[in-house]
Amino acid sequence: MPGGPRSRGRYHHGDLPSALLDAGLVHLAAAGPSGFSVAEVARRVGVSTASPYRHFTNRDGFLAAVAARAANLLAASLAEATTAAGADPGDRLAAAAGAYAAFVSERRVGLDTIFSPALRSVQDVDLAQAGRAVMDLFLDPARELAGERGLALTERVVALAHGYGTLDADGFLTADRVTDEPTATRARRAARALIDGDMI
Repeated sequence: MPGGPRSRGRYHHGDLPSALLDAGLVHLAAAGPSGFSVAEVARRVGVSTASPYRHFTNRDGFLAAVAARAANLLAASLAEATTAAGADPGDRLAAAAGAYAAFVSERRVGLDTIFSPALRSVQDVDLAQAGRAVMDLFLDPARELAGERGLALTERVVALAHGYGTLDADGFLTADRVTDEPTATRARRAARALIDGDMI
């Protein structure tokens, strides 16, 4: 009927590329890069399987765009946390760890996805820039603290934060809590202890 409601389950908003990226991020969190399916994302949004290819060149290009969206969101979370932490580089690095753990716990996407081997051959400029922005938020305070050892310190802090985030996402840290503190707070405190120990 002209002027009547559109059929249920069909996409009818204004920004389809953004909707596809948002749905792609949810699907990526569940399936990982190897299981990423353009058809599944289209189904989630309620459009034809051909619709995404009007905005993204191919599966790998779409996957890279979704990973770049994740990296930009992660960078924004880290930037907010590190800015709020103040001038001390140790506090900024620990704050980045806490924000990272919270992001991975909530969204199930982290550096293992953003820098996935499955995406290396794509050579997507936006993804590379977004990934670099994430790493700089760890590396800059780490290098202020440790100079040439900043990369090694970053590795340890990220591994710690990723562990907290993934264990929380999988329910391990919530099944039998030893404390009611948020995982981000615990990751931040653990990172600060690691940083302080590294400086001894």
